[in-house]
Amino acid sequence: MRYLLILFLCFTTVNSYSQDTNPTDEPTRVKGTIISSSTNTPLSEVNIVNINQVIGTSTNEEGIFDIRAKANDTLLLSYLGYKSIKVRVTNDWIKFGNTEISMTELALALEEVTVKQLQLTGYLKVDMMQVPIQSNNRYRISGLPGQGYEAGRPNIATKVLGAIFNPADFLYNMFGKKPNEMKKLKKMKEDDEIRNQLAKRFDREMLLVLLQVSKFDLDEIVNQCNYSKDFINTANDLQILDAISECYEEYKVISRNNRRNKGKKKDRA
Repeated sequence: MRYLLILFLCFTTVNSYSQDTNPTDEPTRVKGTIISSSTNTPLSEVNIVNINQVIGTSTNEEGIFDIRAKANDTLLLSYLGYKSIKVRVTNDWIKFGNTEISMTELALALEEVTVKQLQLTGYLKVDMMQVPIQSNNRYRISGLPGQGYEAGRPNIATKVLGAIFNPADFLYNMFGKKPNEMKKLKKMKEDDEIRNQLAKRFDREMLLVLLQVSKFDLDEIVNQCNYSKDFINTANDLQILDAISECYEEYKVISRNNRRNKGKKKDRA
């Protein structure tokens, strides 16, 4: 009887210890309150994105947000007129709950913009010279994948000829070097909060952070996917995301077909 009691106590102790030490199955979340450093008032509609897990949220009217995160995840906080900041999630934050984060307001100097309307003279030759030339004409080459090529851009002949001989080259040079970052595209497209945030932005900041690319690389990716400079300059961040995503999907199809063709050639040899 004594041995049974000892075994029962040991079993109870081990079971209780395992329940205390094992992590819960529920995802870890962190809460925070974002305020203005100059006024100490809460900021609503601040964009928060977990860069590691590629999920987003925003603050409510009281400046409070709640987002899924683990220790060492990085949160990107951005708000119009304020300096964007990155905040690392710590174990203390997860353990003790809500934390207060201050954002610093930017000094914005608005330049005067003069809008000049076209004044037609009635002379066709003179009026034609006043019309701005747009370089976003597109055309397709039969048999090649993609949505077409931009006309009127420098080195267009070189790009088209290169695509004819190997249409995957310009995609591989960009996507092949950053496969892990480009995989985040799918997650970004699936998160409604991130899509809503990107639809309101034109600064490319969130895209640069999530994809871990420079501004030059981002423009070059869209450029090599045969989108015009007019599109690059006027599109919002969501349109840029969709353009890159579509191009990336085309790249994966081309890359998969190339591997199959190489496999068939080896089998024949």
